[in-house]
Amino acid sequence: MNAPNPAPDPDHGRWFKQEVHVHDAQLKSYLRGSFPSVRDVDDVVQESYLRVWKARLTRPVNSAKSFLFQVARHLAIDLVRRNRASPVDGLPDLADLSVLDDGPGVVELACTREEIASLARALDALPARCREVMILRQIEGVPQKEIARRLGLSELTVQTHVVNGLRRLEAFMHRHARERGLR
Repeated sequence: MNAPNPAPDPDHGRWFKQEVHVHDAQLKSYLRGSFPSVRDVDDVVQESYLRVWKARLTRPVNSAKSFLFQVARHLAIDLVRRNRASPVDGLPDLADLSVLDDGPGVVELACTREEIASLARALDALPARCREVMILRQIEGVPQKEIARRLGLSELTVQTHVVNGLRRLEAFMHRHARERGLR
């Protein structure tokens, strides 16, 4: 025979709001910082609230904040352990999987690789400083102002290198295409 539920404490809701729920933002921040692999922090927080609520129904809780963070920490650790032990997510419905490969074909991949190799040769043909600026700006996406600072150049000089580099690359690619009979 199950034991009857204890009579609800009218102060329990007020206690929870004043002593536990006030730490919501701080708890979420703690969990996100300490357990970045936990995808749904809100679920951990809700489960923590539930466990603290249930614990308070059976016994007094001396330090609600400390107990809340301890419960959340243990839940997050358990979740991380479970994810490490079984890193495989649920399998998708196999009926939804496409049998055909929509990726590029062999010919397209070969052409792309050839174009990348041509671009690499074109970059190598640039003067050293121009090449350095072009790699920083066009490949790494570094802003002109930062390039100027890093290389000790004026922004105008960086811009000039970019414009000249683009012109030289374009001319190289056109020559290469003509040589291969593609144009």
